[in-house]
Amino acid sequence: MRLGASFGGLWRDREFLTFWSAQTVSEFGDRISELALPLIAVTMLNATPTEVGLLTAAVWLPNIASLFIGSWVDQRTDKRRLMIAADLARTLILLTLPIAYWLGALTLPHLYAVAILAGAAHVVFNTSYASFFVRLVARENYLEANSKLSTTRSLSQMGGPALAGVLIQWLSAPAAIIVDALSFVFSGIQISRLKTEPAPVENTGESVLQRARSGMRYLLRHPYLRASLGCATTINFFGFIGAALVVLFASRDLMLSPGIIGLALGVGASGGVLGATLATRLSKWIGVGPLVAIASVVLSSANVILAFDDGSQLMRAIIFGAAEFVFAFAVMCFDIPLGAVQASVTEQGMRSRVSGAFLSINFGVRPIGALLGGLLGSWLGPRETLLIAGIGGMLSVLWLIGSPILRTRSIEGLLPPERD
Repeated sequence: MRLGASFGGLWRDREFLTFWSAQTVSEFGDRISELALPLIAVTMLNATPTEVGLLTAAVWLPNIASLFIGSWVDQRTDKRRLMIAADLARTLILLTLPIAYWLGALTLPHLYAVAILAGAAHVVFNTSYASFFVRLVARENYLEANSKLSTTRSLSQMGGPALAGVLIQWLSAPAAIIVDALSFVFSGIQISRLKTEPAPVENTGESVLQRARSGMRYLLRHPYLRASLGCATTINFFGFIGAALVVLFASRDLMLSPGIIGLALGVGASGGVLGATLATRLSKWIGVGPLVAIASVVLSSANVILAFDDGSQLMRAIIFGAAEFVFAFAVMCFDIPLGAVQASVTEQGMRSRVSGAFLSINFGVRPIGALLGGLLGSWLGPRETLLIAGIGGMLSVLWLIGSPILRTRSIEGLLPPERD
């Protein structure tokens, strides 16, 4: 296993910096497709709200199969090659959109197919990355690596939408997707340059279904992973109840203009940058587990802040931006230390299938939460629904009470538990 640079941290680790450059470019590319796909549906294909909702569901649908994809990935020796293949697959899938547009053959079913297939490639990449990460980064650098990668993600969420808007305005939405496709080419090239040694694979003779079952069983019996799954899934479920209504609430109830909403969301994303920068220091000061618990409550409180947003137009805009800032900051303080804990306590041969099982549940609740949020918003009203989302999300901390996560001050010395 590679040992990261001991002097100067990861700034002197060429392997990590190469991977970081790949992640940076592809993250900014992702922001283009996130904006371009719904714009194609709405402006070029006259999609109804229901059809746009189906497009959102199509993006998340492959995550339901993460358990089985991850179990298949676990049987592959070289996870790096799978990540490269996933990048190249996404390149080819996305390029079909501008080609269809220029041929006059662009349709909604084609858009749905692209969303599903690109999403499936994304799951292959993510489940491969779970095993690849611990070969790329030394244990003592887990927090620093997660912090750097999360900072890039936050920066892309802060500046990416503006860049995407300019490209779409200049090139058209289908043509702008070419830029995202090229970002995956760059990512694949950079990852191919890495010299990380493949992890040995235990040949048990199990089928994909058997491996999927063992991955889910390992996840649900693991004292750290079970608690983190319950906490994160509760946050995602209630978080997406609120997320389904945030833009609508800001526009109709707070009567904020699109420009002010965009500015507030940008301010919120800057909170993510700050959180990613400080998460490692806060983990050392407060403790890894306590920081995760505090962040789980704080990030969910953002919806409560929104529910009570009122006053003059200026005050409404300030409170909206502040709530988004609090949310983004706390998300980083939740994700970074929890990711380091999960990497430390998961058995090497189980990483991809466990990651798949985790994603199947944790991301699988997102479209359900969004659908429920829309229904509750129509029945109770956006403010009331946001309040429910905030309070429900704050209850996620109950999963950590009594779990070893809450007692974890540092990831040093953490090891996977022995299996029965």
